[in-house]
Amino acid sequence: MKISIIGAGNIGKAIANGLLEKGKVSSLYLTKRNLDDLKDYKGNKIVTLTTDNVEAVKNTDLIIFAIQPRHFQAILEEVKDHITKQHVIISAITGFKISQIEAVIGDDKHIIRSMPNTAIAVGQSMTCLCANKKGNEKMALAKDIFENLGSAIVIPEEQMQAATVICASGIAFWMRLIRATTQGAIQLGFESKEALHMSVQTCLGAANLLVASGSHPEQEIDKVTTPRGCTIEGLNEMEHQGLSSSLIKGLVASYEKITQISKD
Repeated sequence: MKISIIGAGNIGKAIANGLLEKGKVSSLYLTKRNLDDLKDYKGNKIVTLTTDNVEAVKNTDLIIFAIQPRHFQAILEEVKDHITKQHVIISAITGFKISQIEAVIGDDKHIIRSMPNTAIAVGQSMTCLCANKKGNEKMALAKDIFENLGSAIVIPEEQMQAATVICASGIAFWMRLIRATTQGAIQLGFESKEALHMSVQTCLGAANLLVASGSHPEQEIDKVTTPRGCTIEGLNEMEHQGLSSSLIKGLVASYEKITQISKD
């Protein structure tokens, strides 16, 4: 598959790394204004680096836009005359609706919105997808790409902003929880490297338990808590300090912010 990523910043490079790692691409164009940031890809025979977005569009079949929202309109205008009905357009841009893309390139194009997260670089993204009527014809293709880079689900477009908070911003939220657990382990006497390793592996194990068992988190919690035990003591103290409440409030605050951004 011939793919271009317009705007190879953090998320764009994460997608590129995942595609290359999984061997899902025969030709990959990466565009950026400053190609020095992409020097790690030099020498890769599959990858072409360019500052010319039109060149990338003309030489690929599937175009992934991963630029900042404020630049998207102008870049769409730049390349719209070179986007054909055969192209598949995938937007990974926060808050930019399908109707806004259609307004520039037409509703007769295959348009898909995606919301991956940076774990796509290691094949572990949670990616949410939605599409216009024409784009639904290529949804199986898009889903296949992102399922090879983690997990992917199709949702209504009106849920994309909430999905951004849960999945994309969620990476930062989980990193902060791991950091806090690591700091607690250090306070309890472990070296920093040991503490981080223990925290990361325990987090990974918890997630894999839920994936493998299909059970509810509370079911797994019940297996670890015993009457008058240390686990329930710690859990209750965390709840007294507002753990669940603060997480939920943080998610809601992020959602309110992204809703505000989309209106500006």
